[in-house]
Amino acid sequence: MELYQLTIHEIKDKLDAGDTTAAEIVNSVFERIDVVEKDVKAYITLMRDSAMAEASRADEALKKGRGGMLTGIPVALKDILCTKGVLTTCGSRMLSNFVPPYDATVVEKLKEAGAVLTGKTNMDEFAMGSSTETSFYGVTRNPWNLERIPGGSSGGSAAAVAADECIAAIGSDTGGSIRQPAALCGVVGMKPTYGRVSRFGLIAFASSLDQIGPFTKDVEDCAIMMNVISGYDRRDSTSSPEEVPDYRRFLGTGIEGLTIGIPKEYFVGGLDPEVEKAVRRAIKTIEGAGARCIEVSLPHTEYCLPVYYIVAPAEASSNLARYDGVRYGFRFREGRDLMDMYKKTRSAGFGDEVKRRIMIGTYALSSGYYDAYYKKASQVRALIKRDFDEAFRTCDALLTPTTPTPAFCIGEKTDDPLQMYLSDLFTISANLAGIPGISVPCGYSASGLPIGLQFLAAHFQEGRLIQIASEYEKQAAVLDANLDPQRRRPNL
Repeated sequence: MELYQLTIHEIKDKLDAGDTTAAEIVNSVFERIDVVEKDVKAYITLMRDSAMAEASRADEALKKGRGGMLTGIPVALKDILCTKGVLTTCGSRMLSNFVPPYDATVVEKLKEAGAVLTGKTNMDEFAMGSSTETSFYGVTRNPWNLERIPGGSSGGSAAAVAADECIAAIGSDTGGSIRQPAALCGVVGMKPTYGRVSRFGLIAFASSLDQIGPFTKDVEDCAIMMNVISGYDRRDSTSSPEEVPDYRRFLGTGIEGLTIGIPKEYFVGGLDPEVEKAVRRAIKTIEGAGARCIEVSLPHTEYCLPVYYIVAPAEASSNLARYDGVRYGFRFREGRDLMDMYKKTRSAGFGDEVKRRIMIGTYALSSGYYDAYYKKASQVRALIKRDFDEAFRTCDALLTPTTPTPAFCIGEKTDDPLQMYLSDLFTISANLAGIPGISVPCGYSASGLPIGLQFLAAHFQEGRLIQIASEYEKQAAVLDANLDPQRRRPNL
């Protein structure tokens, strides 16, 4: 097995034993990038020179016994996170020349842990999309089938992990943008509780929904990444002081006696039969491991999509008002006067999907419509959260499909925004409620496309998710060798 195929914990074992070096690992990853990136197009910016320098420093630290939790591990960053001295575009022409003067808190934490940063990954523009097709820098392709989308908006990060173009990656999740691409690319993706991971240095889409989380090759790596990136940050007013446990201690603890809820509203018309079959099989696997699965109801589920597509665009309209061509970023230089420059900058700097959401959000917030739309959506959002609170009184976690279908073809839904929005049908609710969720692979379609299984838990119960997901991962691999994270890989 090549070094670029290994997990974080496997590489750490090799580094500790002196069987390899950080430089060899990073070289292996960049050699892999040289071979497959031209097809996958997972990255916007590669950081090869700085990565090699970081690898040398990692080897020096390891020789002195000073290695951190991620020393020598190549990690990719979604291009929505500010990186000091490195282009940060958010997948948009509007930020095509933006080089931040500081690092996001998550980037600081990764560096402190010794991670080697490989580059900035492609994404839907300003995280607005479900397929990574709205990026100003082109379309990322699914490593399992290059004619298919990788999901979005963090499609570049998911594809990079699936294609072994990094060992782990960071994404952001506003309505499913970690879990949905993780499912479609056959990797593990976690959206933490709102406030668990600092958003300082994350370029905002919808501030009450955005959360940063990891993509990894297995659940153990997810626990390691969560240990690194979690914790309170005084620079983020929404950051929680809730104590961070060592998530690795939840691995391998079993699930006997736990109660897992199966929301009946998530098994509805429009759910692909192959997805439902894989998820039903996963339920039997969970029961075989000793958990009790019961049907539960989340009665306000049908309102999640309309609520999200009022709240998120409204917050986006406010957040994106700052891009005016004056202070930083793209500027249209041929305006007749200041107002004309504003208009032409925003018309040329934003893509169609971003402009669509700005208009929806501005309308929802406008005088005479605020009470009818944004206020009403916020009230229904509280009911959605209450549904989850009720469910978690009787259940330790919930189990659902991550996506309604496997990855669809590139271009299939770009002319039908409503169909595109339905791709996030099962993931949006967790963002509205602020709860954590994880997606793990649970099967493949007849055409070989990955299918994802989602677990949801109460606020700050990421450890419970890791406990359940790691047990499912272990049991599923015993029953089906193709579900062993290290067994079946994209054929690139």
